[in-house]
Amino acid sequence: MSKKTLIVIGNGMVGHHFLEQFVTSSGAAEYEILVFGEEKQLAYDRVHLSEYFIGSTHADLAMGTADWYSGQGIQLRLNEPVTALNRDQRTVTTPKGEYGYDELVLATGSFPFVPPIEGREHPHCFVYRTLEDLDAIRASAHEAKSGVVVGGGLLGLEAANALKSLGLQAHVVEFAPRLMPVQLDNDGGALLRHKIEELGVQVHTEKATTAIFEGENARLRMNFSDDSHLETDLIVFSAGIRPQDALARASGLDVGERGGIVVNDQCSTSDPHIHAIGECALWEQRIFGLVAPGYTMARTLASVLNGDNNAAFTGADMSTKLKLLGVDVGSIGDAHAQTPGARNIRFNDEQAGHYRRMVISEDGKTLLGAILVGDNSHYDSLLQYALNGIPLPENPETLILPESQGGAPVLGPDALPETASICSCHNVTKSDICNAIDAGCADFGSVKAKTKASTGCGGCTALLKTVVDCELEKRGVEVSKDICEHFPYSRQELFHLIRVNGIRTFRTLIRQHGMGQGCDICKPAVGSILASCWNEHILTTDHVPLQDTNDTFMANMQKNGTYSIVPRIPGGEITPDKLIVLGEVAREYDLYTKITGGQRVDLFGATLSQLPEIWEKLIAAGFETGHAYGKSLRTVKSCVGNTWCRYGVQDSVGMAIRLEDRYKGLRAPHKVKMAVSGCTRECAEAQSKDFGVIATENGWNLYVCGNGGMRPRHADLFATDLSDEELIRTIDRVVMFYVRTADRLQRTSVWMENLEGGLEYLKQVVLEDSLGICAELEEHMAGIVDTYQCEWKTAVEDPEKRKRFREFVNLPEQKDPEQQWTSERGQRRPVLESA
Repeated sequence: MSKKTLIVIGNGMVGHHFLEQFVTSSGAAEYEILVFGEEKQLAYDRVHLSEYFIGSTHADLAMGTADWYSGQGIQLRLNEPVTALNRDQRTVTTPKGEYGYDELVLATGSFPFVPPIEGREHPHCFVYRTLEDLDAIRASAHEAKSGVVVGGGLLGLEAANALKSLGLQAHVVEFAPRLMPVQLDNDGGALLRHKIEELGVQVHTEKATTAIFEGENARLRMNFSDDSHLETDLIVFSAGIRPQDALARASGLDVGERGGIVVNDQCSTSDPHIHAIGECALWEQRIFGLVAPGYTMARTLASVLNGDNNAAFTGADMSTKLKLLGVDVGSIGDAHAQTPGARNIRFNDEQAGHYRRMVISEDGKTLLGAILVGDNSHYDSLLQYALNGIPLPENPETLILPESQGGAPVLGPDALPETASICSCHNVTKSDICNAIDAGCADFGSVKAKTKASTGCGGCTALLKTVVDCELEKRGVEVSKDICEHFPYSRQELFHLIRVNGIRTFRTLIRQHGMGQGCDICKPAVGSILASCWNEHILTTDHVPLQDTNDTFMANMQKNGTYSIVPRIPGGEITPDKLIVLGEVAREYDLYTKITGGQRVDLFGATLSQLPEIWEKLIAAGFETGHAYGKSLRTVKSCVGNTWCRYGVQDSVGMAIRLEDRYKGLRAPHKVKMAVSGCTRECAEAQSKDFGVIATENGWNLYVCGNGGMRPRHADLFATDLSDEELIRTIDRVVMFYVRTADRLQRTSVWMENLEGGLEYLKQVVLEDSLGICAELEEHMAGIVDTYQCEWKTAVEDPEKRKRFREFVNLPEQKDPEQQWTSERGQRRPVLESA
């Protein structure tokens, strides 16, 4: 029997999720599957689209791979839009041909709404929807100073953050009286506006744009209905979405009065062979503009096509938990108290910048909705009360009060019913998590992999971790925070043992507080702690056995067994004489040279025995080790600042050099990167670093706990308009608090996310000295700074340490016969294995 044909139009997040669900079902064997995508790229994560501006690529955001589609037998046709749908013939038409179907899925999504404003077609007017849109915005921003987002909703604020990350002065123009009018009330919107304006984004509410013309002092001029105007260099429209229903409308399918393809509970349209899911679908007069409801529709339809007569889409929770421009925002259920008899309880702390509103039933027993701005720590508990109908306590206000004012502790995982939704993106309940654990998942990572919880928007991660740990403990599985089997302590506890007891060797520590001989986990971790506490050379007799290869030889081992050498170039500033020395050394030893992303020069291809010789030449020219091999400060990147740049307002190079000279050599739980930008154009990309400094006319703004890499994260604004001394004192405190309290190999971003209280707690510790330890943190840092030594210099001047770099005791000049070399672009490089 020949197979039927299933066609899916749309290769977005929801369409891809449908395919993931359907191909694993028994019914998939009955179909040949064709997928048509209008874009050139594979389905990608639009929820994290803004990360494209801070280093993520399409590959980072992609939902799958071409190999996955072909491996599932799916014919994927990208960059091939469907232009016509013939329901009588059951065919679809594209520029490349006509294709027949037995079942058709419309997952066409939505398109950005652009108000009918005169001048909206200007080449520097954009929408914010696809990667191509973002490429166009980035190109326009290259020579721009400012940008405007039309629309102050969720996507509009994401777009404003993107413009800010491109170094533009960002403005938000909103027609309504407040930001995020769908999710927030007046008080919440006012606080959000205040916080966003503190970050340098200018907000204009109750503004209706009437026309866009060429500007006098900028590319564009926006005229408003109140006769005011605003000049800017580019405009991004983010004023809402409209369902992409053109195919359905043209083919005669039922559509809503305001758009959207009408579907029933089984996600079927008025044609039983055509189905619609996601933002193009209209269910009971509602369009769902979040990914989680679209995923639920996708799962429902996959079940329907497998013959499940009970499968039904019954609506979706539209609660949202967000961080917009670093500001926590949460909206749950009936946030605007539209339920008859609903009552409100509000907590508004203007000093701390926290606003919380609960909407409760008339009898005070049920939570109907909530709004949170400035602090989402109460979100998970309130969401579970609302979703699961958990009876409110006798004094419900305790759920939103601070603990110091009688607030109740957060809702524990034991209080959640089995049906509690933990991850709405993938419809994972507490019961699903328990079943995964019972099936053999014994840690957070395996539960996450099996259930896919926390792999969507990521907003449920903290709650998921709490539930997993609780359920493992209930089953007798000890949820250990021990660093390894040799020490019954966490890294933070080991740090305190070493510091308080003055322990200076691994042997003393394991004899007094551990067992066995140690391992590859605890030895490097303890070595790092000892270096953080006492700043002794890493090649002392007691420390050598603790180090990995890179630390042992103070250079990074490469794939062919040679090493790379990275001398420190503070702030990226280097004299011509030093540049010449680097060139001469590279030429003498035939080293491959590469400019790094941190404004340094990397020299590749040195043998072990050559390292001391090369270091001597570099040291003689005034260079020091760049610590590229250590979990320590790597670089402090900088722009040229006000010395050269016409936009600079402070000496960013001078500050970068000062910071790098201060923190060089400091050992930490993980590598640390910094940057200093001389103005808000942000050419040094400071907000993607562990510690980012941006100049203002009044001093410096400090951002903390960002990072690039596999999981990019924007740093959070920590303090504003700091003087030079205030900036350094604040960084001293944060860095040393991180060194003392972070887990092994934990980046600053993850560390802060795991702190109970997060950013606000860190501010209390560092800025308000809530723990009374700031003087101690400063003193500890001063001790590290005062005892700095160049590890290369110490090694080459000590004959015993230098012996470690002899590859062949009897024939020190002998070359390794296993090393194969070739030439490429005028430089020596290793022969690739595939060559």
